[in-house]
Amino acid sequence: MEGFGSQSMAAPLKRVLMRSARGAMRGADRAKWHYGIGFDDARAARQHDALAALVAEAGAEIEWLEDGDDGLADSVFTHDPSLMSDAGAVILSMGKALRRDEPALHEAAYRRLGIPILGRIEGAGRVEGGDCVWVERNMLAVGRGVRTNQDGIQQLANILGPAGVSVFGYDLPLWKGEEACLHLMSVISPLADDLALVHSPLLPAPFWQMLKARSIELVEGDAEEFVESQGLSLNVLPTAPREVIAVAGFPKTKAAMEAAGCNVKTFEADALCIACEGGPTCLTRPILRR
Repeated sequence: MEGFGSQSMAAPLKRVLMRSARGAMRGADRAKWHYGIGFDDARAARQHDALAALVAEAGAEIEWLEDGDDGLADSVFTHDPSLMSDAGAVILSMGKALRRDEPALHEAAYRRLGIPILGRIEGAGRVEGGDCVWVERNMLAVGRGVRTNQDGIQQLANILGPAGVSVFGYDLPLWKGEEACLHLMSVISPLADDLALVHSPLLPAPFWQMLKARSIELVEGDAEEFVESQGLSLNVLPTAPREVIAVAGFPKTKAAMEAAGCNVKTFEADALCIACEGGPTCLTRPILRR
């Protein structure tokens, strides 16, 4: 078995890239990073440890990004700076200026791990991993919004096209503004290849139509919990089909997933996910799903 490859959002998670909050978030300036008043670096580190334990318990091997004293607090959200395909990694380009140095950390890690680099988003192109959703093995949907632009989407299509992947861009709403970024994965979390948790009022209509045309069952997360959590109630990580990790504190959304046949494990994440606007999916970059 190759040690890399992922063109599914919910196939069993075998290998994943993470970065410890103990180093990256230590002493982080809350205002600079646009973190909420609930941010506490020590508590965030403990909560990140709890997530890592759940990921390991699910059978995934965690590859840790090296902990340099680089002040890149958001680098714990490893989902965004790169994308994995069956042909290798794509190094992305961050729409948030404070995160522009993070893709280089991922490229160095992949080189250390012997994973090929398929391509890079360059120049004025911008793509963040939170805007990328594998709908089918050879179909990638990408949200076009404040963090991902058309130039980046076209570059991504050019990189993945020779590997047989079709890339489709969908316009996202601004929602609460540029700083409180809405990714495509803010409004959809696949739970299995034929099942997804959604907040349909913010889904691009053509994307919603495409999901329905492919008979993907859509589970509505609780609307009030979505607003209260700034979308974090919807940010869940599948470790296998219908086996998911979610942020604690959103019982109605959890019950909706369970009613759809999912087993849901939760962890306390007020200081890490809620305060910093990134959930368990954001905190993981799948390297291998099979």
